[in-house]
Amino acid sequence: MHRRLLVVLVPLAVLLVAALGVPLSVTVAEREMQETYVDRLNDVGRFASLADTALSTGRTEALQQELARYHELYGIPAAVIDTSGTVLLGPAAAYRRAARAERALPRIVTAALAGARSEPSGEWAPWDGSALVVAEPVGRDSEVVGAVVTISGLSKTHRRILVRWAWLAGLGLLPLLALVAVAWPVSAWVLRPVRELDAASSRISRGDLTIRADAEAGPVELRRLAESFNTMMDAVENAVQRQRAFVSDASHQLRNPLTSLRLAVESLEPHLRETGGGRQVYDIAVDELKAMQRMLNSLQASARMESIRTASPVDLDAVLATRVDRWQALTATAGQRLAVDVPSGLRLLEPTGGLGSILDELISNALRLSGARVVEVRAGFVPGGTGAGDASGDVVTITVRDDGEGIDASERAQALGRFWRSPRHQNVPGTGLGLAICADLVGAAGGELRLEDGLPRPDGAGCGFAAVVALPAVSGQESPTEDQAPSCA
Repeated sequence: MHRRLLVVLVPLAVLLVAALGVPLSVTVAEREMQETYVDRLNDVGRFASLADTALSTGRTEALQQELARYHELYGIPAAVIDTSGTVLLGPAAAYRRAARAERALPRIVTAALAGARSEPSGEWAPWDGSALVVAEPVGRDSEVVGAVVTISGLSKTHRRILVRWAWLAGLGLLPLLALVAVAWPVSAWVLRPVRELDAASSRISRGDLTIRADAEAGPVELRRLAESFNTMMDAVENAVQRQRAFVSDASHQLRNPLTSLRLAVESLEPHLRETGGGRQVYDIAVDELKAMQRMLNSLQASARMESIRTASPVDLDAVLATRVDRWQALTATAGQRLAVDVPSGLRLLEPTGGLGSILDELISNALRLSGARVVEVRAGFVPGGTGAGDASGDVVTITVRDDGEGIDASERAQALGRFWRSPRHQNVPGTGLGLAICADLVGAAGGELRLEDGLPRPDGAGCGFAAVVALPAVSGQESPTEDQAPSCA
């Protein structure tokens, strides 16, 4: 998270340094160019003064030697030209070679012969290759008899500009490095409570209500936020604990009176007449008492399983190894067939209460409620699935299908609600809590329980029932993807 903060801060700092550094760099380059121009202007001014005297007296040998010496020392051709542009004194060949490459030279020379001092001709940018042409008139006003012209290469000036720019860039980089060096630990310190709140929220979403944020670190505002978060979680945990305690205590407290009531009702059996309606009322009362006892058992089991807060990794092979033999025995006793198609090596987050208990409930529903001939258990690895408990989004799906009666699509959403039972199953033992509890436990582990069409019925009249458990896969595994089940279309 603090990386994203630096991504915002560093570009702003770069823009600030650039806003200050670019004008300063331009000023430095212009100053270097100005110094070079002033040096050349002083040189041509001195040569122009000497040329005026030499041309008027005819003694040009000393000036010719000085111009040649100047070219030899500095590599700058300096020449005295007349009003027609003919070189009178100086290194004529070197001057002509340099003059051919300078397009600004005729304009500058014309201005000098007209009695005007030239302006700098070269560009100050280091990547510009033009030379600096400086011209000074020889004579005064209308008595100008020629001009002194120098053509100076700017490579040394450009190098000095680049060196100055490199120093400026280095000095500008120092505050950026200092910003990063300071902002990295500071942003980590500021955002650490936010990261802890994010991690705590993630664990809470998986059912761990005991997690709390550190309210002693970070800025004052984030400490207050962490304290508020902890207060909220205390209230939530207390409410959930009271709710679970109420369900467990109520179930436990009702168990004894209900057992006594059942014993009292069953003790009436010897006193019933074989004829009349008393026997029927007795049977109904006993059945209702048994149903209430099953419901209390389910409520207590739900409270116990939901009290376990965290999901944990488990190998699906290990879960099935303790369950498949019993499922096959149950299906064989009921005259049904169990088919298990589960690849090895699948690893997933196990919901609280145990994955085996959830699969037991799904198998039990298929055996008791569907009237199926075939019950099938399939599993597979789905990369990038919908599981919320793993950062990668990979899930492992476990599907229990049958070819029985099934549930209408309009009833599937209701089937996951507590105490709901299909009208077709009102006379079948059950409480209507099994699927609802399974859905809650799977959801608390970051997964999902879906109800879908099952296997095609043997008579071809529609589909059976399917319950699909999708749970987050444990990262680091490479498992086979889920095979497609036979379509019921």
